[in-house]
Amino acid sequence: MSETSLTSALPGHGPATPGTRTRVAALLESWDRRVFRSVATRHWPGADLVLPRLSRSANHGLLWFGAAAGMAALGGSARARRAALRGVVSLGLASAAINTVGKRAVRRQRPVLDAVPVIRQLKRQPFTTSFPSGHSASAAAFATGVALESKGWGALVAPVAAAVALSRVYTGVHYPGDVLAGAALGVGAAYAVRGLVPTRSQLPAPGRPFATAPELPGGRGLVVVANRASGSADTATLLRDALPYAEVVECEPDEVNAELEKAADRCRALGVLGGDGTINRAAGVAVRYGLPLAVFPGGTFNHFAYDLGIESVRDTVRALDAGEAVRVDLGRFTPGPDGAAHGHFVNTFSLGVYPELVRVRERWAPRIGGWPAGLLAAGKVLRGEHQLDATFEGRRRKLWLLFAGNCLYQQVGPTPGHRHDLADGLLDVRIVHGGRLPGMRLLAAALAGPLSRSPVHAAERMRRLRIRDIEPGTPLAFDGELAEAPTELTVDKDLEALTVYRPRTLL
Repeated sequence: MSETSLTSALPGHGPATPGTRTRVAALLESWDRRVFRSVATRHWPGADLVLPRLSRSANHGLLWFGAAAGMAALGGSARARRAALRGVVSLGLASAAINTVGKRAVRRQRPVLDAVPVIRQLKRQPFTTSFPSGHSASAAAFATGVALESKGWGALVAPVAAAVALSRVYTGVHYPGDVLAGAALGVGAAYAVRGLVPTRSQLPAPGRPFATAPELPGGRGLVVVANRASGSADTATLLRDALPYAEVVECEPDEVNAELEKAADRCRALGVLGGDGTINRAAGVAVRYGLPLAVFPGGTFNHFAYDLGIESVRDTVRALDAGEAVRVDLGRFTPGPDGAAHGHFVNTFSLGVYPELVRVRERWAPRIGGWPAGLLAAGKVLRGEHQLDATFEGRRRKLWLLFAGNCLYQQVGPTPGHRHDLADGLLDVRIVHGGRLPGMRLLAAALAGPLSRSPVHAAERMRRLRIRDIEPGTPLAFDGELAEAPTELTVDKDLEALTVYRPRTLL
């Protein structure tokens, strides 16, 4: 006799019958109503003032959108901004699932409010069906999404999310079963988003190969040059507290090069606090003097630091204490700016509309601000007035953009995303051909991503490229810095040239 047949033959172990299922459903329904009545009739000190207001504040996700905005604005790190974005996206998916499928699958009536004191009841009662709880789904989705990206922020958000879920029973608009089902759906939505877009902790280690560097506990032997114009004054204070033995030199932008040169003569490791342009200058000095570089993100975007896995002062401090570092490639263009033999870039090099955009933006930013200047610059350069006319890889072409990334960028949305390997020996080359409608061509190229081709663009991996017959006065951009392009250029890589402090395990 098979196991199934034997089980079916035993008393009380036969296949589930409609009557059995009905009894189970009735038992769950009875439990749900008893717990609801217990919560509705119990007096919790202070809850009558707090929970109804908290429940109303979560209508349409407003509480969570406000929390996300606060995290992004005040969190002070890329991790906080990623956590906020992941929470909002998870909330959006949960809400869509609840409103399109969940509410229609089980048409359960709302609880009767006889047992709920009037002071707790919401002024506007919901008119949709009771199962599952949309508020609980949104709260759980947002809190789980945040926690998957940042445990610290998740710990702050989770109690609020739990209170919102409890408030739905406390105010009498949901049974406990509705809340549990909604919360389960919200958690599932957050994990579904993580399946589509992995969290930073799931991505491959962004730096290799590992290298040895001097252990500098407390920053002993470290000189850090901080660019005041990068808006990093607060970070400089944090740095002094975290590295009491380090020397921190704050300077103006036009003093950065001189201070880096002086620091290189008296340190065991060179530190830099600033944006990507400042890091670019420090990387060149570190390579020339054979020094390891300690990067402290202090700019607007901090692409290099974040791709390396460095998101805060604490990350670099951990690496300095343990002497942990990686070797990374540097992009190189020959000849370099201002008569130098070479120029380097840690992120990107470009010719075409982007250098024009940077030039126009820098001209107007002091007068009208950064974002308005950026919009003005984009509108100006996308009119189609300045195509790049040059010989690229042996062919004379008109181009809107020539972009070379230091290592391969992964595509995330309409712009190049992060790099998972900073020592792959490759250039991520993308060109946008000349022609009408430059804005549409640039957008099509951005959406297509790496290693793709179309009539308006091409993207491929290369180790070296040459550009000739460049018109005099053509600007080039590297890591946000501007220079005038020579008539001929060679772009290649300086392989594993730079040693950078980075902890072996990223938190």
